[in-house]
Amino acid sequence: METNRKTLWESLWDYDPNGLIVFDKDLIVRVVNPAFCRMFGVTPDEIVGKHAGVVMDDAEELSAMLKRPEGTLPHREKYYAKQDLAVRQVVFPVEDEGIIACILVDHTHDFKLRREMLTRKQQTIARVQEVVDKQMKVAQEIAGLLGETTAETKVSLIKIVELVEKENF
Repeated sequence: METNRKTLWESLWDYDPNGLIVFDKDLIVRVVNPAFCRMFGVTPDEIVGKHAGVVMDDAEELSAMLKRPEGTLPHREKYYAKQDLAVRQVVFPVEDEGIIACILVDHTHDFKLRREMLTRKQQTIARVQEVVDKQMKVAQEIAGLLGETTAETKVSLIKIVELVEKENF
């Protein structure tokens, strides 16, 4: 029997594409997986044994999520601007061990697509508003010109009518 062989759970931990971090009640990091390290650009040596806030700006919030009323699922969407990383976080306590686990599912690609789509929609709305504004301006100019020419025509017609009436008398 090989003693160096990894257990199935160790292999799953290493190959899981989701970021996994475990910290204690004081938010001291106990263990991270390779995916977490890639997501946050750290090595295990840089984070294990340190406060989770070293890399996660919301570590205190994650801990507070666990104090929510029973029956609510402690998960949320989070964007880490420093890492340009958008994730769905699932946080849960492992009370027997006195630890808190956090799974981070990378949604950065979808987040960027949604942000790009929103930008395009805003640009399209702005362009449409510009076109409508130009059309309104042109319509007002046309209406003004029509009003002027109508007034000029009326004045000319009144003069003709007056001349005709003078000739008839």
